Amino acid sequence: MFVRGGPSIKHLDDVPAEEMLRYEFADGHTASIWEKWIELTPRYFAFWNKWDPGAISSQHGHTGDHSNFILAGEIRCGDIVARAGTHIMLEWGDVFGPWEAGPQGCELYGFIAGEGQPFGGDTSAYEALLQERGARPVPLPMPKRLPPWILAKLGNGFTSSVTQWSTSD
Repeated sequence: MFVRGGPSIKHLDDVPAEEMLRYEFADGHTASIWEKWIELTPRYFAFWNKWDPGAISSQHGHTGDHSNFILAGEIRCGDIVARAGTHIMLEWGDVFGPWEAGPQGCELYGFIAGEGQPFGGDTSAYEALLQERGARPVPLPMPKRLPPWILAKLGNGFTSSVTQWSTSD
C-alpha cells in the first residue's frame, strides 16, 4: 500500500479545471460542467464541479460509494431540488439523474471511494429532458490531465454516454 507520509493539502485555485460536458441549446447558447480533480487515485477521487446555468448530466453512477455536497446554487432531478447545503449519498452501483443546474448554476464538492469510473443509466428521461430544453451534447476532447493509471486501465480512446469525450481534438 502506498503511504504519502503526511497530508495532501491543496487550494482549489491551484487545481486546473477541465470541461467535462458541454451542451448547445437551440438559441445558440452553451452550458458546461467544469471539474477540478483535487485528488485522483485508484483508491479515491475528490473533486469540485461548477455547473453553468441549465447544464445537464445524464442518469449515471460511479464505481465506488459516492458523496456530493451542494456548495452553491442548485441542481434538479424532476421534482427533487438539491440546493446549497444538500448532501447526496450513493452507494456503489446506484444511479442518479438526469440532473439539471438551476438558474444560478451549481457548485458542488464530491468524493468517490474507489476509482470512480462513470457508467450510464436509463437514457430515456435524459433524452426527453434534452428534447424539452432544445439541447444537444457537444463532444469534447478527452481531458489532457488524466493520470497514467486511468489511461492504462481505460485506454486512450475511453468515452462513454456519460462523458461524451471524442478521441480527437
